[in-house]
Amino acid sequence: MNDQIQNLFNDYRRGGINRRDFLRKLTLYAGGAAAATALLPLLTENQVMAAGVTPDENDVVTAFVTYPGKTGEMKAFMAHPAKKKKLPAVIIIHEIWGLNKHIQDVTRRMAAEGFLAIAPDALSAEGGTPENDTNKTVAMVRALNMEETTANFVAAVKYLETHPLANGKVGCTGFCWGGAMTNRVAVNAPELDAAVPYYGSQPDAADVAKIKAPVLAHYAGDDERINAGIPAFEEALKKAGLEYQIFMYEGAKHAFNNDSNPERYHEAAAKLAWGRTVAFFREKLM
Repeated sequence: MNDQIQNLFNDYRRGGINRRDFLRKLTLYAGGAAAATALLPLLTENQVMAAGVTPDENDVVTAFVTYPGKTGEMKAFMAHPAKKKKLPAVIIIHEIWGLNKHIQDVTRRMAAEGFLAIAPDALSAEGGTPENDTNKTVAMVRALNMEETTANFVAAVKYLETHPLANGKVGCTGFCWGGAMTNRVAVNAPELDAAVPYYGSQPDAADVAKIKAPVLAHYAGDDERINAGIPAFEEALKKAGLEYQIFMYEGAKHAFNNDSNPERYHEAAAKLAWGRTVAFFREKLM
């Protein structure tokens, strides 16, 4: 593996470039898509550490783990800084596309910010997110029992509260379908310490008073269906006396954080929202 590719990976791992640019440059450096695909399994944190590199705060360890959920064992992608210390924890909830490479990448990014991050697979009981079949994944997610699925994500809060690497505080964030699920977790997990839904449908106004965690909500300016629920949500938050912030990103479309989708990704909005999210989690969880 040449130095150019290793340096590219190191830059990506530390958040210097996004996943889309990393894959584009890797394909160029490797001499084609097939060669780049073959290299990806080798570009792991364990390979880097095995090569004798001393881990620092920006090094990230990843693994697939399981935890007990309502419907059985839940599969989740976990990432955390390599150095051993007690960390604030964050649950990352995927879009309707399931636990795909993009969400795994977002989980790594959160870990690189100094958090113990896990992304549970909502389709664990169904065998996990199908590979390379988005239509099947969407149909499976839509068929989920929402009460059971919510309970599976609430179980992640309890799992992280007592994880050996965790400091006992847990936040939750999610995108699109995962944004709505983040709201559901906030309603059903009074022990949650912070909630950051990205352009997710809002909980019923009558349930908002059950939320105990401070809320930071991100919305896209060009997202009429989701945004229609903001006034009632905000009114309920105020009535319940909850700490909250709502940010609107004008000019951005629904799913603006997804840098694997060029039609939706809005770089300026994504970076601003991410910075606010990380700062919020640091304030509430550290």
